Amino acid sequence: MNVLGSNTEQAAAQNRQLVLAAIHRGAPISRTELAERCGLTKQAIARIVDRLADEGLVMEARRRHGLRGQPAIELEIDPEGMFSVGANVDRDHLTIVAVDATGTVRGRIHHERRFMLPNEFMELLEDALSSFRRRRLVDESRLSGIGLAIPDWLGEISVIGRPDAYGKWTGFDIRRAVEGITSHPVFIDNDANASAMGEIDYGLGTEIDSFFYILANACLGGALVIDGVRHKGASGLNGEIGWLPVVSDDGPSAGQIQPLGEMFSLFLLYDWLDRHGVKATTPAELMALDSRGRGLVSTWLKRAAVKIAEAVAHIGMIVDPEAVLIGGRFPVRLIDELLIHVHQELGRLGVPAPALHRAACSEDAAALGAAAMPLAHRLGLPSADPAQRTRVPLNQPLAEAAAT
Repeated sequence: MNVLGSNTEQAAAQNRQLVLAAIHRGAPISRTELAERCGLTKQAIARIVDRLADEGLVMEARRRHGLRGQPAIELEIDPEGMFSVGANVDRDHLTIVAVDATGTVRGRIHHERRFMLPNEFMELLEDALSSFRRRRLVDESRLSGIGLAIPDWLGEISVIGRPDAYGKWTGFDIRRAVEGITSHPVFIDNDANASAMGEIDYGLGTEIDSFFYILANACLGGALVIDGVRHKGASGLNGEIGWLPVVSDDGPSAGQIQPLGEMFSLFLLYDWLDRHGVKATTPAELMALDSRGRGLVSTWLKRAAVKIAEAVAHIGMIVDPEAVLIGGRFPVRLIDELLIHVHQELGRLGVPAPALHRAACSEDAAALGAAAMPLAHRLGLPSADPAQRTRVPLNQPLAEAAAT
């Protein structure tokens, strides 16, 4: 559905954003198509496009041939028109990317490191920003902002191997710290929401309007997208699939109700392998396992698929999205294998379920989504508010959290 603009002078700023967003979503696109999509006159479109071109945000890319009359000039976002930096810090890594206006990665810095503390994160982020500037990967005068993707309750959830010092993340004012090293706007969201944001702009979200995103990283996360916009819920807790209660059918907890996040994540896979005498602590090491190790991974994926299938069925019945996407730091081959097992389990259950796909943005999904937030804000797209996502203390019951 098109959102119509206004031809009044008072709505000039709104119309500018409307046109910019339409070019971003629909490029390559002609001026005539823009007028139809935005509900503005051709004269208004011409004025706005000329201003955007003068600002270096939009460029005339090519002429569309094959139609009657003068070939239409097509418009696109100018890659050099703006830049953004996105950072994803998690319990096992830090990834920082610099992207241009089209989302193309100009620079990437990655640290594969367990339980990084806030002071170390700040040092590495400042070093990365300095590196991007020195290498001229971004134009500082056109930097739209810094996006941060961070798991909720980063220092609070008790995960395998977490040191006591990791609790320093609790109460750490990351916004204030980052604003202390940059004059640019800072955007913050959780990693699953950010990953879904990246998928909306650069992945399957360009074809699928409504989907549920399952983020499979060190821990499990989720996000819901409806009509191309992330839906966070009344208290910001929507999508927290890691807390979804399911029945355990393995080990001493068999028959008991457990959160899904205690049955499926990278850390749980590493732990499963370790208990069977196989060492792997990074996604790259998972891909280098011998035949025995690969067999153990397949066994684990088959077991996890049973619970993922239950979750997908529940999501389908409650939300009814077009698709469920699975992405994150799990190697692509393992996600593809998991999807096969989930499809088989859904067939066994015999329940209707949404389509299942591997997310297009996988390993760096959260960092790319973090970088997408400042760009989306500048483009006037439905995006995260610059304010940090509301998070409740982990020890507050979820029923109370929903009411806060």
